Amino acid sequence: MKNADLLIKCEHIYTMEGEGVGYLSGHGVAVAGGKIAAVLPWAELEQAYTAPRTINAENKVLLPGFIDGHMHTGHGVLRGVAQDIANWMMDGVAPFERQRSPEAKTAGSKLAIAEAVMNGTTTIGDDGSGMAGALAFIDEIGARGNVSIRIREAAVRSYRPGELYEFDEALGQKALDECLALYDRWHGHDDGRIQIRFGPQGADFLSLPLLQRVRELARERKTKIHMHLSQGSRETKQMTMRYGKKAIPMLAELGYLDEDFVGIHLTDATAEEVAIAAGAGASMILCSASIGVIDGEVPPAKEYLDAGGRVGLGSDQAPGNNCHNMIHEMYTTALFNKIRFQDPEIMPAWQVLRLATIENAKALGIDAATGSIKAGKDADLILIDLHHASLSPLLTVPMRNFVPNLVYSARGDEVDTVMVKGRLLMEGRKPLTFDLDKILAEVQGFADEIGALAAPEFEKIDGKNARYMKERKL
Repeated sequence: MKNADLLIKCEHIYTMEGEGVGYLSGHGVAVAGGKIAAVLPWAELEQAYTAPRTINAENKVLLPGFIDGHMHTGHGVLRGVAQDIANWMMDGVAPFERQRSPEAKTAGSKLAIAEAVMNGTTTIGDDGSGMAGALAFIDEIGARGNVSIRIREAAVRSYRPGELYEFDEALGQKALDECLALYDRWHGHDDGRIQIRFGPQGADFLSLPLLQRVRELARERKTKIHMHLSQGSRETKQMTMRYGKKAIPMLAELGYLDEDFVGIHLTDATAEEVAIAAGAGASMILCSASIGVIDGEVPPAKEYLDAGGRVGLGSDQAPGNNCHNMIHEMYTTALFNKIRFQDPEIMPAWQVLRLATIENAKALGIDAATGSIKAGKDADLILIDLHHASLSPLLTVPMRNFVPNLVYSARGDEVDTVMVKGRLLMEGRKPLTFDLDKILAEVQGFADEIGALAAPEFEKIDGKNARYMKERKL
């Protein structure tokens, strides 16, 4: 008999192995040394392994943990300030963001990461600058981190319509230095649980020399580039004014687009550009809810998949999307694409579940470690409690209805247990590695300060939300 740290006895497992969802009934999982040691019928597993603890997952479903491919967790402290407004960045977020201290940003990260974990996310795909606090928290609570460090050369200020960004070489070098320092500190930490990616904010935010330097350094360090790509008309205007071409064609000429490139959004990409990026082996991360709220658009995920590209899902940021919940992302991705193509068979539930797990892992280059339930992979696992109105009743004959119910009616509080590399982060809906009450109190204090400081600029801009306030509509 072999020794394990934990056995999980399951009525229902969705392994995400194969081309579907890899359903198994009456099986169990042995966890040893942070890894999945075996996935076997329960009778066989019980004979082969002994462990100090067994979780009897009766009336629960075992899944690989969700992977959030793209987040800005530091914006968690600014949740809900920029919805329903056309000029989202300048009129919505900017007055509040300018008053956000580094400490407030870290508090926002803690909130966003805690929320994500409690909704079943095991891999935090964070992106931004000033990431030391977020990385320390990811490490402390035991989550998996796939973190890109933002590199930006465009001076941080408000720009008039049609005004080219002003490049600040010192700002770009400072951002690159932070990226390199955090790479040296964190990349590969805890046997690969934390990965650092190079995060140029966008092709329009860096000069051509810095873009080329970032590509060289990322390749030297054998890590991926994680970049906002063709994310809207603002980027397209900047690129065409400066270079006379859009981002995807220019990056293709620079040799940027390959299997180590992850592009975010692609909202403004043409069919031809989608084919270029997918054909080069680059991955796409889709943030349906955020882009739907901010831009009223549906990114070309179906087209990217049809072109043979890899696609994953991300929640983006709380001032746009409002939440870090991959169940919500699966729902909006399925719904928006059905509406866009006027076809109920587009983006079925099983496919978007794969996009939130194994396909996301492939897109991010972490599928050797996570994304499915398979012997040898890290034990990044979640248990979904079926004893909820949103998941009831459960059918197994003549069809299984769990996956449609998870995607179309679950809310996130059905997640009972979360584990990363065999370590329990939450069990019975109780966080085990972080204090949620403390996080909520801390972030509220910073939000109060930010609101008071942002008020003069908010009122001066007099955007849509300021007018809603005057009209008592908020």
